[in-house]
Amino acid sequence: MADAAAPHPRQTLQRSVQARSLADRLPRLTLEARRIALTTLSGLHGRRRAGPGESFWQFRAFAQGEAAQRIDWRRSGRDDQLFVREREWEAAHTLWIWIDASASMHFRSPSALAEKLDHAAILGLALADLLVRGGERVGLWGMGPPVSGGDVIDRLAMQWLAHQSLSEQDMPLDKPLSRHHELILISDFLSPLSQWQQQIERWGQQGGRGHLLRIVDPVEAAFPFRGQSELVSPDTEGRLDIGDAEAFRTLYQSRMQAHDGGLEAACKSRHWSWLKHHSDQPLPAALLGLAGRIIRNASTMPANLSAEGF
Repeated sequence: MADAAAPHPRQTLQRSVQARSLADRLPRLTLEARRIALTTLSGLHGRRRAGPGESFWQFRAFAQGEAAQRIDWRRSGRDDQLFVREREWEAAHTLWIWIDASASMHFRSPSALAEKLDHAAILGLALADLLVRGGERVGLWGMGPPVSGGDVIDRLAMQWLAHQSLSEQDMPLDKPLSRHHELILISDFLSPLSQWQQQIERWGQQGGRGHLLRIVDPVEAAFPFRGQSELVSPDTEGRLDIGDAEAFRTLYQSRMQAHDGGLEAACKSRHWSWLKHHSDQPLPAALLGLAGRIIRNASTMPANLSAEGF
């Protein structure tokens, strides 16, 4: 009997094709990210600041979900509590970006400018470039330490490619989000609403701040289909016969609105920001809107944690 946990051969082939596709498209995506970042830069103002280093900063309490190898056993042996050594960049204000590369992000309707994944990648890399230009340290969530420097787009793009299996998951890595850190999630957020609500709540309780940028294809928003139709899942190849598409549209749009409303409410409850971008719209406006939310978020942070990047 086949292993129930093993991926379907068709899914394995699909992931292999997607991996090659990402490697092939990265040069174009990084070039476009630079262009979009430069286009948007003129709308942002501020001052640079020196980034923190790699040296030891302080001990802090071990948080549930962290890797056990981070525990400093010598320091922990003095008390009845576990401690980890926190480096300077970890204690300083740092921004993390998660770019969703799961199967649903490869969707593109004829009216879209590109796949949702292309929009997410360009916006994420361009945002990283803007943040680093402002003196911030930026990293890809769960893929390594934050970086700075003029080649940030290339460095993060190669880091992303090397850890592609993480971004192919439809949920970001569940790891602690420090109160000093800020997380930007770029996705279509089509996973079950309860999973996102629980994850945002966990990060919010840890003191981390964040921003959600939802990428929506125009067909996903309008559901313009007619006649007898069948929905096919890009993740599992599962099929759903919905009958008459026009009759189904009202139910579909109602559920999508409820999904959006639930995401937005989860963000508001933890003072996170929420933004939606349609993939038939130009990218600079979305990038400027997202950067503007990060700037406004920085202005509400305590003085010792304020992001002065822009």
